[in-house]
Amino acid sequence: MEIDWERLRAAATEVMRHAYVPYSKFPVGAAALVDDGRVVVGCNVENAAYGVVLCAECGVVSSLHATGGGRIVALSCVDATGEPLMPCGRCRQLLWEQGGPECLIEAKGGPLRMAELLPHAFDVKDIEAVTGEHPVPVVPDRLASWRGRGTVFVHPDLSAGQQVWTAYWERSAGDTEGAETGVLEEGPTWGDPAEAITWGLARTPRVVVVDASGTIFWAGEGEPPLEIPVRWG
Repeated sequence: MEIDWERLRAAATEVMRHAYVPYSKFPVGAAALVDDGRVVVGCNVENAAYGVVLCAECGVVSSLHATGGGRIVALSCVDATGEPLMPCGRCRQLLWEQGGPECLIEAKGGPLRMAELLPHAFDVKDIEAVTGEHPVPVVPDRLASWRGRGTVFVHPDLSAGQQVWTAYWERSAGDTEGAETGVLEEGPTWGDPAEAITWGLARTPRVVVVDASGTIFWAGEGEPPLEIPVRWG
């Protein structure tokens, strides 16, 4: 798609004049070309609580979705003089989400790809890498207040004549004054002890593995405690 940078910059400059900047006196305007050919704009909007300022690029992203969505192909962001201005770090993340690594940002020396402005970016692929093949174990709502306390014990078991691994989350003495000790939650079974350990770490940093011989190993976070000196794996 051909990009008319002069048109984008003119649109950004026009919307910049509508910025609400009573505190910084630093108006910013932004205009983006969408993959369907339309142009969406935004200006910065300040607030007496300085930390909740809305950047011009935030307005662009809002306008993008309010007018039909799509992907941002190119963006021009300008200051009070109409000169190209680099998006801040937070806005680079916003623009990566809406335009990806090939989205172009106008710069004084020529357009730059988002991949240049935000190398090693975090995006949905990083989430899918964890929640896709390896779903993050969910702690039941009724047990959420116990997260981080107690101990998870991982141990072998038998299912249909095959060795599997299971776990249970035990309430420890001293977690809450006067509370009874006992099992908070019993886990399902897994073919791989690593999955049982992951289940445990979602609940508490204290995870202990007991193997078939009864040997105890530390699989929790941090250094092994004195009473369990050997780390699992």
